[in-house]
Formats: sequence, C-alpha cells, structure tokens
Amino acid sequence: MVEKVQRKLNDSAVVRWTALILIALMMFFGYMLVDVMSPLQNLLETQRGWTPDVFGFYGSSEFMLNVFVGFLIFAGIILDKMGVRFTGVLSASLMVIGAAIKLYGVSDYFVGGGFGFEFFSSFFSSFPASAKVACIGFMIFGCGCEMAGITVSKAIAKWFKGKEMALAMGLEMAIARLGVFAVFHMSPWLANMGEPSVVRPLAFNVLLLVVGLLTFTVFTFMDRKLDKQLGGEEEAEAEVPFKVSDLKKLFTSNVFMTVAFLCVLYYSAIFPFQRFATGMLESRLGLPTEEASGLFSWFPIGAMVLTPLLGAFLDNKGKGATMLMIGSVLMCGCHLIFALAPMTTALAYGAIVLLGISFSLVPAALWPSVPKLVEERYLGSAYSVIFWIQNFGLWLLPITIGAVLNGVNPGVAENIKSLQDNMEGLNKIEMSLTELNNAELATITEGMTADLKQTSAWKQDASRQGMVLKFEDYSNQLSTIASQSEEHQAALGQHIEKMNGHITALKAQENTVYNYRIPMLIFASLGVLAFFLAFHLKREDQKHHYGLELPNIQK
Repeated sequence: MVEKVQRKLNDSAVVRWTALILIALMMFFGYMLVDVMSPLQNLLETQRGWTPDVFGFYGSSEFMLNVFVGFLIFAGIILDKMGVRFTGVLSASLMVIGAAIKLYGVSDYFVGGGFGFEFFSSFFSSFPASAKVACIGFMIFGCGCEMAGITVSKAIAKWFKGKEMALAMGLEMAIARLGVFAVFHMSPWLANMGEPSVVRPLAFNVLLLVVGLLTFTVFTFMDRKLDKQLGGEEEAEAEVPFKVSDLKKLFTSNVFMTVAFLCVLYYSAIFPFQRFATGMLESRLGLPTEEASGLFSWFPIGAMVLTPLLGAFLDNKGKGATMLMIGSVLMCGCHLIFALAPMTTALAYGAIVLLGISFSLVPAALWPSVPKLVEERYLGSAYSVIFWIQNFGLWLLPITIGAVLNGVNPGVAENIKSLQDNMEGLNKIEMSLTELNNAELATITEGMTADLKQTSAWKQDASRQGMVLKFEDYSNQLSTIASQSEEHQAALGQHIEKMNGHITALKAQENTVYNYRIPMLIFASLGVLAFFLAFHLKREDQKHHYGLELPNIQK
C-alpha cells in the first residue's frame, strides 16, 4: 500500500509544482486580458468616445452572462461532472474566443465601417458601436475566465490535498497577479508606441491567451495520468457521486453563504476599483497615464509577494478567519485615504501598499477555507456558487461607479470632448505647418508637437493656462514670420486665425478632471460590511469547529 502511494504523480514535489505553473500561466494571461483596457480609460474616451458610464458598463459586462444566465452554476456542474481537464480546456477556449471578439470591436477596421458596424450603430446611438461589440466579447471571455477560476481552485485542491494547499493557491494567485502588474506597465507602453492606439495592447494579449490554452492542454496529460493512479477521479474523490440536488446544501448553509457574501463584498471593492484606479490617480495627482498606471501596478506586486507567504503561514499555523477580518480593515483604510486625504505621490504609494497587504490576507485565507466547509464531491459547485454570487457585485459595482462618477461630475465628459476637439484642431494646424517645410517654422512646430503630447497638463486646470500661454507665443511667432514674408503671409494667415480660435476656446475651457471622492467612499463602505461578515464567520467557527483557525497541513 505504501509503495502505491509513493507512485502517485502528485507525491513528487517537482511534478505537482510543475502542474501548478502550467495551470497558473493560463490565469496569468487571463488576468492580463481582464485589465488590459483599465489603464486606457482616457484613451478610450478620446479615440472611441467611451465616457465613464460606458467604460463602467464595459467593465461590468464581463460578468453579465455569469450573473443573469447563471453560467457559473452550470460551470460548477460541468466541472463536477466532467472533471478539471474538460472544463479547463473549455474555459480557456472561451477566453480566446471572447478576447478575439473584443479585439475586433475596438479595431480600426470595425470603427472605420467594417462588418457589423452599421448594425451596431443602428440602436442605442449614445453607446458607441465599438463598446457594444467589446462588451459581447467581454461577456464570453468572462464566462471562460470565471470557469477557469473555479477549475484551477479544484485542480489545486486535488493535486495538493493534504499537502501545501494554501501555499499552492497563494502562488497561483501570485502568478495571476503578476499578470496585472505586467499589463498595467505594458498596456500604456504598447498603446503609445508610435501613434497612440488602444488596439496594440489587446492584440498582444489575445496571442498570450492562445499560449495559455496550450499550457493548460499540456497539464491535461499530467492530470490524466494522475487519475489513472487514483483509480479514476470520481472514485478517488467521493464514494457518492455529485448530484445537482447537492446545490441545495450550499444555499442553505449559513457558514457557506457567509463566506460567499464576504467574497462578493471584498472583491467588489478590489476588481472594479482596478478599472478606475488609473483614472483616479491621474485626476488626484495630475499624472500622465503611464505614470499613474505604473504607480498602481505595485498593488498586485505587493499581493503577489505576500500571498504565498501568508498561505504558508496558514498551512502551518492557521488563523484564517482572523486574517479575513484584518484584510477587510486594511482595504477600507486604503479607500478612505484615496477618498478623504490630501493626496501626494508618497501617500498614494502607502495606500496601495495597504491594499496589497489586504489583497494578500483575504484570498490567502478565503479559498483554502472552502474545502473545510463542504464535501469534496461537490467542491467545484461550491466554488462556482461563490464565484456566481461574487459576480453580482463585480457586475453591479462598475456600472454604479461609472454612473456615480458621471453624476457627481456634471459636464466633465462634455468638457473633455471639447478639450479633445480643440487639441485635435491644434494638432492639424501643426501638421499643416510642417508641410510648409520652412526652417523657422520647424522650431515652432517641434515645440507644438511636444506640448500637445502633454495630455495630463492640458487636463489639469492649474497647468492648462500655462500651456495656452505657450500656444499664444507660438501664434505671435507665426504672426511675426507672416508679416516679414509675403511668401508665407497668405499660407499662414488662415492657420493663425484657426489657431487663435482654438486658443480662445481653451482659455474658457471648464473643468476636465473627475472628482472620485464619492466613488471611493462607496468602495470603503464595502470594506466595513466585509469586516462584520468576517467577524461573524469567526464566531461561527468557534461555535461549530469548522477548523478555519486551524492549519491546513495534516501532521
């Protein structure tokens, strides 16, 4: 009997950690795709006309099929019936298909009148056609991504049963969050290579998702061999097979539903916040997009480093319910800082560190606790129910935050459109002046080109007037050249007149910066509610001895 146990594939540390890396890579690329557009909110508004409410609706679309069609419930049933191999390949394929549709929606071909553009422009004209198609793709991707999440959780529980389960789950989450860090740096960089474009980052991420599908396919061969050693997955995991009626046990379990609602409150204050974080930092600190995105990118890095360490602590020492309480308090504190404190770059880094610690404590304790609360034969359905309930919050919060952001900032979206129109007008003038091929004009146009690229300075009321003064000086220089040369007088006269018109409009330009105080207070309130649920969960564990405060490793 001992020899048989030793021959199991997952008894080899090298093999089981290799399996973890293969499935974690799929989630790494998936997390990149989830947030690839998050640092590009302003670029989407200027290039594709996505106002905050449109951007918020797009963010929530990832979860719509999961919520309203109940796809995640079906995903859990599929997982428990068909196993991790079939479900994993299906989920990865859905991610690739959805991402490809999303890419088509924002592509220059589609917005230039490509296939389907006329149809999608024919209804709800206030909602851009590109956003409609991107939302459809994101819905399909969201089905695959959430299905992948529960599949990975069950796969880890299977491969690391009685071993370093919390550490393994922590490392999987760490690898996935590295994808968030990577995309918050990579997405603005790719978008601004040459002519700014929202297409390049998304296209690159679609290719990475294909790689993720391939890595999970390799894992399926390892998992099949493990199942043969276990004598079949169904027989190894439970004497009684999964039944759909088992779902009733989940929905009637007080402690399980407490975990589910704690999850929806906590994650609703994290993932929707990621969508708006870059725009919020741009507004609060007056940073350009790349710097704001780079600053926030350190949030997942902190979580990535700490989550495996906390997972190892949980494996050996326990205290899972206590970690949930502390994590909720820290998350609330971060959002209150962004809502109420006078903002500096140093303080922003501090708040992001707090959020990173919080995002280490809660997931590290939450997901390894679920196998302690439910029978293993319907563990996949348990994860799917939690994800399904969580998706209600992830769907509702982006819509709410986008609507609130518009509501408490009346006229700002229109002001940003006006600013963009005037800057585009100045850019066209600069291009026309460049075509005149004159040495004196070259110096002026070089300065205009550099100043027009400082989009964050144009958006801030304090610095915009300084930029306007620069262009007044450029206009005066052009007038001097025109007065001294009959050759250029006629050519420059019209440009100077148009330029002065844009300058006059920019002098009167009203507020173009969003105020994020109320949205951040909404996020903070979720942290307060999450704390009370975590406190209730700890009391339930003390009464019924679920083992949430006990270590995972069996000695």
